[in-house]
Amino acid sequence: MEGIINSIVQFLQQGIAAIFKFLQLVWTWSFGQIVSVFSSDWQSLPIWKIVILIIALGAIAYILYKAFMVLWSGVVALFHAFVELLGKFVSVMPQIVIAGLIAFAAGYVIQHVNF
Repeated sequence: MEGIINSIVQFLQQGIAAIFKFLQLVWTWSFGQIVSVFSSDWQSLPIWKIVILIIALGAIAYILYKAFMVLWSGVVALFHAFVELLGKFVSVMPQIVIAGLIAFAAGYVIQHVNF
């Protein structure tokens, strides 16, 4: 049983690692393309190419703004989930303490009380 669980965990780790490697590849390529657009030689370009470059830069700025907003909402949701998880930990503390007290009392009776 332990071997099956370890295999599943290893499979999940490899899958997550592959996803992050793909994301890294896409981000690296995309930002390389963005940097190459920004490093264009503006002075030697004809006016129509400068207009296309300005339109492209505006589109890039808009898309990056939208991506930032999506990521920001994810960060806010993650923070909210973390705070909610901490709240759940605090809310179950009385039950955990009661379970510990019952276990302590049972252990004390088993170890020290003789009839």
